[in-house]
Amino acid sequence: MPSSLIPTLARQRGGALGDLLADADRSADLAAVFDALSDPRRVRGRRYSLGALLVLCTAAVLAGATTVAAIARFAAGLDPALRARAGLIRGIPRACTLRRLLARLDGDALDTAVGTWLQHQAADPLTATTTCPGPVKRRAVAVDGKTLRGSRTRDRRAVHLLAAALHGTRTVIAQRQVDSKSNEITAFQPLLNPLDLTDTVVTFDAMLTQHDHARFLVEDKHAHYIALVKANHPTLHDQLRRLPWREVPLMDKTRTTAHGRDEIRRIKVATVPDLPFPHADQVLQIVRRRRVLATGRLSLERVYALTDLTMHQTTPAHLAQHVREHWGVEAVHHLRDVTLHEDASKIRTGHAPRTMASLRNTALGLADLAGWRNLAAATDHYRSHPGHALDLIKPGT
Repeated sequence: MPSSLIPTLARQRGGALGDLLADADRSADLAAVFDALSDPRRVRGRRYSLGALLVLCTAAVLAGATTVAAIARFAAGLDPALRARAGLIRGIPRACTLRRLLARLDGDALDTAVGTWLQHQAADPLTATTTCPGPVKRRAVAVDGKTLRGSRTRDRRAVHLLAAALHGTRTVIAQRQVDSKSNEITAFQPLLNPLDLTDTVVTFDAMLTQHDHARFLVEDKHAHYIALVKANHPTLHDQLRRLPWREVPLMDKTRTTAHGRDEIRRIKVATVPDLPFPHADQVLQIVRRRRVLATGRLSLERVYALTDLTMHQTTPAHLAQHVREHWGVEAVHHLRDVTLHEDASKIRTGHAPRTMASLRNTALGLADLAGWRNLAAATDHYRSHPGHALDLIKPGT
């Protein structure tokens, strides 16, 4: 996968933000990216720069703030030197000021800028520009949706977001708002279209397993896919289920014990010609055996998937790891709900629910880049050391 999405996005955005994103050295400062965003406020009456307010909001969310009032309290609790460092040189913004900004901010622009910056920071410059002709583990992106349940009102359904996250990280590199969960299908291509996905594996769940998506990834984006197949494709699912799996040898087995469960995963992979799905070359059967440690209760699940990757391009172990890492995006959603209290959030005005979700993604990505594996511990640390949060956003100031 290329080291950055920046060249592609810079061509599309243009202007100051496009120039900034195209410059890898300057884009090392997230605060500069915030400053280059288009400000939705009227020029007259502005007391604080857009970049300073977004730096404040991001640092506050890193420190565990879950409401606009909590962000305002975080600002009030900063000592004058830290407020000046954040760019708040004209006093302390009130909650109503922050609330109006978050409600008006362009969520797509914020997600594009922050996602690009985070992806660039997470890229490995030593391997990112090379393609992988042989059987190696490629970079991968997981696509999945999430509903902001607390954003539902009497007159408006809950905000639903479709996101793309890098495997093995907590980095969301793209996000779009869709009308409902069923609209994820139509949002799939617009979400991924700006990204350079050359030789990248894209994983997605059964609802997004569509013929057009497979063609788009392989033919237009020069990417690969692993697509789960379930009952929403009954004929295809039945065909995969009826393959002679007993004759296929076991190719990989892993066992993990976590979250009160002992889980064994087995994978079989078979090359099947003339599959009725675009560019599909191999079929995966994944068997998951789970045992709840507290009760001893057992469950068995068989999952089928298709991939365009051939046996010469990947190994069963790599395929199994891609499927397992796909659910890392669910871990991101879980952290947003449990630690950052997203589902309990009552922020509902304008674009504010989407904007806050973007700030939570930013906080998760920054904590991941800083090496934190326990987000609760990270928020506790940055609550006590707000200067360290600013170090991640405005280094060297």
